[in-house]
Amino acid sequence: MTAAEAETRVSEFWEPGTTIEWVYEGTGRHRELPNVRPMTVIRDDEEGLVAWLAPGTPLIKPVLVDGRETRLAGPERMFTEDRVLKLDIWHGTGILKVSPTGKPWSVWHFWGEDGSFRGWYVNLEAEHRRDADARRTSTVDYVLDLWINPDRTIEWKDEDELEGAVAAGRFTQAEADRITADAHAAVRDIKAWTTPFSNNWHTFIPDPHLRLPEAPTGYTVTHITQHLLG
Repeated sequence: MTAAEAETRVSEFWEPGTTIEWVYEGTGRHRELPNVRPMTVIRDDEEGLVAWLAPGTPLIKPVLVDGRETRLAGPERMFTEDRVLKLDIWHGTGILKVSPTGKPWSVWHFWGEDGSFRGWYVNLEAEHRRDADARRTSTVDYVLDLWINPDRTIEWKDEDELEGAVAAGRFTQAEADRITADAHAAVRDIKAWTTPFSNNWHTFIPDPHLRLPEAPTGYTVTHITQHLLG
């Protein structure tokens, strides 16, 4: 790698403290309805992106037209029912997300209200594509997830929703099989306790002076409810 190539590669990384948008793109008939979460970069390098979603962060997400969460429509209809965008906030405790380079998943770290570590959530998703100028990293959610308890036992989650996604035409059966294979690959990494699980991010403590990011902009206001829900 030449010096110029090295400088270009380094410039692709965001500095700690940078506010970015972590985006789950809409797909199919919901293509124009993304889930947009402003987050603060904690670390960004060749190993991957680490970012913090603080409690109370304003965000934009797709919901059913009556305002309910999409999954409340059921494991198949959640992919077919009409949606709108809603301006909301992140409720509950903050989440530290790690997007490992080259992996079709991200790892989310959850804590309880008392600060105790609750576990790791492996969100199956497309490898991220970043827009450095827009400070945005984009992916597509793959529906299937894994939960890892502090004792490292593994639970599979949302298998019924993946089946519903196939029935609704969101994924083909071949795509669902690949997603399931990705989950098994993640399980192998978990059992081997490779990075990022071995990086001790569960001991992370956010800077109490970090400012909340501002709400995402540039989205059609007719698709967004006009108030924050408490």
